[in-house]
Amino acid sequence: MAGLRTAVALVVCLSLINLATVLSQTTTQAPEIPCSTYSNSSCEQCLKNVKCLWCNLNHQCIDYPVRSLVPPSSVCPLNSARWGLCWVNFQALIIAMSVVAGVILISIIICCCCCCKCEKGGLAKMDAKMTRQSEQRKVRQAERKVEMQMRHDEIRQKYGLTKDNPYSKFENN
Repeated sequence: MAGLRTAVALVVCLSLINLATVLSQTTTQAPEIPCSTYSNSSCEQCLKNVKCLWCNLNHQCIDYPVRSLVPPSSVCPLNSARWGLCWVNFQALIIAMSVVAGVILISIIICCCCCCKCEKGGLAKMDAKMTRQSEQRKVRQAERKVEMQMRHDEIRQKYGLTKDNPYSKFENN
């Protein structure tokens, strides 16, 4: 698990470095110089222009094919294509970004599942608590009713109004 975290951290750091390098190069790029002028020079020289793609296979600097997200293999194979940084090829970049995206999606799914599971358990506990409290209220209410009945009976007995004989009121004492 620690190795996976280290690998993900490394991929994220490399991606951020690549992004920072590309963004810093956009401010220093030469105005509209064709990329083919940098062919047979160095990769670093070619990639100073963000619109350029370096093919390590034939040491050619070509215009990045902006119509396709990933350069087609007819232009340059992915393991030889360089853009942004000379030491990162497209194949490794695609794999790294796929792994990072997969890890992020899996972690989001796990979090959602855990939240739903906790919520369901929480609702069951809350329902059980409410039922228990309702039962306790009913028991207390029944106890109070019995106590009130006993008090009323005591008062009736004290004043001779017992419920034992309903005709006792009509007797002459």
